[in-house]
Amino acid sequence: MKYISFAIPCYNSQEYMAHAIESILPGGDDVEILIVNDGSKDNTSKIAHEYEKKYPNIVRVIDKENGGHGDAVNAGLRNASGKYFKVVDSDDWVKEGSLHRILRVLRDFEEEDQEIDMLIANYVYEKEGAEHKKVIHYRNVLPQDEIFRWSDVGRFHLDQYILMHSVIYRTDMLKLCQLELPKHTFYVDNIYVYYPLPHVRKMYYMDEDFYRYYIGREDQSVNEKVMIKRIDQQIFVTKKMIDMYQMKEITNKKLRNYMINYLAIMMTVSSILLIRSKEKENLDKKKELWLYLRTKDPKTFFRIRYGILGQTMNLPGKSGRKISSLAYTIARRLIGFN
Repeated sequence: MKYISFAIPCYNSQEYMAHAIESILPGGDDVEILIVNDGSKDNTSKIAHEYEKKYPNIVRVIDKENGGHGDAVNAGLRNASGKYFKVVDSDDWVKEGSLHRILRVLRDFEEEDQEIDMLIANYVYEKEGAEHKKVIHYRNVLPQDEIFRWSDVGRFHLDQYILMHSVIYRTDMLKLCQLELPKHTFYVDNIYVYYPLPHVRKMYYMDEDFYRYYIGREDQSVNEKVMIKRIDQQIFVTKKMIDMYQMKEITNKKLRNYMINYLAIMMTVSSILLIRSKEKENLDKKKELWLYLRTKDPKTFFRIRYGILGQTMNLPGKSGRKISSLAYTIARRLIGFN
């Protein structure tokens, strides 16, 4: 039995994909590694097929036309045979000891005829040139080493939101909720984490520094200059998330609060990038985005707009935008993203 299907979306990843693959191989026959070659123009496919030939019981290659990161995740999910599903980006990797301990827990669940919808573990910012590697953990928010539900969670800090790096989902749950990420779009990892949340009933948290999130390439999608250049895609993803649910329909109060706060972060990121671009047309896009939220879900709009983040992002005039930008810079240094 395959306990976890690891999907590795690859696009021109020949320089670093081996590290990601090699970090998962110690899982042996308990894991499935799906290398999704998303129409690469370099040796990505060749490297992937070499691994498939060497580890035929573990590695499978999916060669497809280019459709972007989200479409590669879709292809991985369609082909996944493991009980649980995890995405590892081709420039990231996982920690071997944590991998073994997570697999042990999943084996125990199977023996006890138990299953969960989402397993959460820590991730580490592997930032190029940084001496101190920031660890995002959840030990002050989530019960450890026990199955729990949304009613049992605490209050998340701003830097503790559950990202793609944190989660391992149950494969059948993702398929049943019909998760489908947009093609040719960046930042869809937010949809990947956000959309399934109301379908998650049982969770399990392990205080393991499992996922290593590399930051340092100039062309990386989280580079601020790159994000400003792709701001329309950031707005598109934010609007897609606004469209997904009316918050009044989320009956669990803690889950509803979490999802509203997640949307507040998405609105903040979009707003600050539009401000920092210093282009008038982008300031108009910022107004339009807030109007979009207000039109789609007025109650959620008022809660976000007049919360701390919403007020900080909507200070009036040029001086207000400078304060918003300064607040973002300070937050970025404290939290360690980008």
